[in-house]
Parts: sequence; structure tokens; C-alpha cells
Amino acid sequence: MPPPVKTIIHLDLDSFFASVEVLDNPDLKGRPVIVGGPSRRGVVSTASYEARAFGARSGMPIGEARRLCPDGVFLPCRHERYREFSGRVMDVFFRYTPLVEPLSLDEAFLDVTGSLRLFGPAAEMARRIKREVFAETGLTITAGVASQKHLAKIASGMNKPDGLTVVPPGGELDFLRPLDLEKLWGAGKVALSKLRALGLRTVGDLADLDEGFVSRGLGESGRSLWRLANGVDLREVEPHREAQSVGAERTYERDVSGAEAVKRELLHLSVKVSARLREAGLTGSAVTLKMRDPDFRTITRSRTLAEPLADYLPLYSLALELSEGRTGPFRLLGIQAGALKSAGERGAPPRAAPLFPEASSELPKGNPGLSRAMDLVNARFGGGKLMPATLAERDPPRDKKR
Repeated sequence: MPPPVKTIIHLDLDSFFASVEVLDNPDLKGRPVIVGGPSRRGVVSTASYEARAFGARSGMPIGEARRLCPDGVFLPCRHERYREFSGRVMDVFFRYTPLVEPLSLDEAFLDVTGSLRLFGPAAEMARRIKREVFAETGLTITAGVASQKHLAKIASGMNKPDGLTVVPPGGELDFLRPLDLEKLWGAGKVALSKLRALGLRTVGDLADLDEGFVSRGLGESGRSLWRLANGVDLREVEPHREAQSVGAERTYERDVSGAEAVKRELLHLSVKVSARLREAGLTGSAVTLKMRDPDFRTITRSRTLAEPLADYLPLYSLALELSEGRTGPFRLLGIQAGALKSAGERGAPPRAAPLFPEASSELPKGNPGLSRAMDLVNARFGGGKLMPATLAERDPPRDKKR
């Protein structure tokens, strides 16, 4: 007997952050709500559908959103509250399958192949989930049902808000081919620009090209897009997917400029990232520094480490190296630790001829005991009570967490 056709539901909460704010303050109902902070230098996290009617979108600078929607209600993010609602929604998902892969606080994939005999057709299952989420949280959610992850993801964006789109087995290519190329999950701006330069407009246009031609022009990313365009996606729902990185970044209301100011901000971010690593019981063997100037040009620099770290002092030293002495001005700075391992896990055995350059072995070792003491004090009395003395000279924060 052939294996059953994979059945995947992608569920995406509608304008999640803004919807939570409306639930907590019903006076906001029907008004254009934009979540992302009051600073003009911040970025929109979520815009309600009323705000989207004016052109406001997630990822847009707050200043631009204010220009498009001057009567909008601009609110700061309340991540703890959003996490609370997200947990309640995820609890509903787990009633139907243990195979739940959260992508973020507001969306997840569910593999319900093994649940069909118990709960009935996937479309009805999706409707039940939508009803239960609304009854228990007051939030609406949009669903996409398909045999593959990327098809389910595309489908869930088709009929927002509070919609349901089903791609029937065998109808994958009929669904895909007429779509605009930008609908392909994972199609970035650079790839789209190259594809459009070839005169391609639809997914079907890409699917009709020779795979080798696409691969030569766009590399492995082009090959992946070509496969998706032809309805080939073998990715499984990963219910226990571990975090790929731990990081922190800040968008500043006023540009950070000058050697000392940049150093203080990098130290601040290093302390924050290292605390998050220790809280999660992780270490990182790859570090990435992100720097964005006032014109939105972004520079990233990365380094692979011979030994993993979780202390702020070596992380800060490495961030300074990666900054290459740049003094700004910067509208955003960020540090990310990747190649994560459990704190008790040893690094990989020595390699001959590493592919990428490794960080200097002269990085300071840090003081694990002092770092743990900082964690304990800050956990008991609130973040930022105990910090390196250099940060005490820092101006009161005027930036927006992201």
C-alpha cells in the first residue's frame, strides 16, 4: 500500500501584535493600529488591516508609516504579552498533532497526516482549529492546507484575514503556475530582480526554464526556487527544531556615532547576547555583527570560532574586531551568535585547513563566575541592575528593541 499523501496545515495569526493590543484595549477597534514603538527611527512590527489600507506594512520605518498614516495609533511592542497569547494558540495546535513546527510567535506548520482518521479531512480540521483559537483567545487566524510546506505557506497568505485556502492533492501545479514569482517562499529581492530581468513574471515561467540554466544564473538558490516552482518540496515538519542563533539588535532614535559610543553599544549588545546564551544553556561558535547606516545600507561581518563562547568579554572583543574600527554613524547595530551547542557539549575535533578563517586564539577568556553572578542579580532585581562599569556612562536608552 502506498504511503498516505502528506497533509500539512500552515496557520498564521492575523496582524497578531496589533490584534492583541485591540483585545486589551477595545477602544482601538476599527482604528489603524501600528505596533513597533513611538520612535521615528524604529521599524513597524505589525500593522492592523485598517493601517494597511493606508499603506503601512511590517518592516517599514516608523517615520514612513507616520507619513502614510498620520492618524494611526502607534504602540510599543509588549513581547511578554504576545508570548502569552502565542502559548495559548500553540496549545490548541497540539490538540490535533504532536508534529507542530513554530516559525515565530504567530505562525506554525502542522503535519496532520496521522490525524486525519481521528479528526476528519484537513480542511475541516483547519476550520475547527480556527474556531477554537477564536473562542479561546479572541484572535482570528488564517490557514493554508497542502501536501507540501511551501504550498501550505503560500496558501495561508491567499485569503487574509480569517481565511482558509486548500490546495487539493494533484492540483499543486495548477495552483502554483499562475502565481506571481514573489509568492514563492524564499524568493529574495536579488533573485527576483534577476528572474524579472529575464522576462519572467509567473511561477510557471520559471518552471518552464531548464534547471541547469537557472542554476548557472542563480546558483543553488536558483535551483531551489526552480524546484519549488515545479512543485518539489521534500521538507518535513520539524517539531523539535532548535534555535539556529541567539542575538540582539537595536534600532536607535538617534544615530550612534563616534568610536567610544559604538564601543559602548557593542559592549551592551555583547552583555545581552551572552546572558541569553547562558539562560538557554547554550554556547556559540559563530558570531555575526550587523551594522546599518542612516541610508539603510547594511554591513555584516562574521567569524567562526575555534572554541564556543557564552561570556560577554570574548564576544565583545570579537565584535570589536569585526567592526574593523568603523565609527558610524549607525542607525542599527546587532550581534548574533550561531552554530549553537549545549553549554556542556565540547567543540568539534581539530580540523585540517578550515574553509573559513577562524577568530584569533587571543580572545580574552572572560570570567564565568562573574557573569553568573550578574545573571543572578539581574534576574532577581531586574535587567540592567548589574553591568560593566563602562555601560554606566551610557546615555539613558532612547532606542527601540527589536
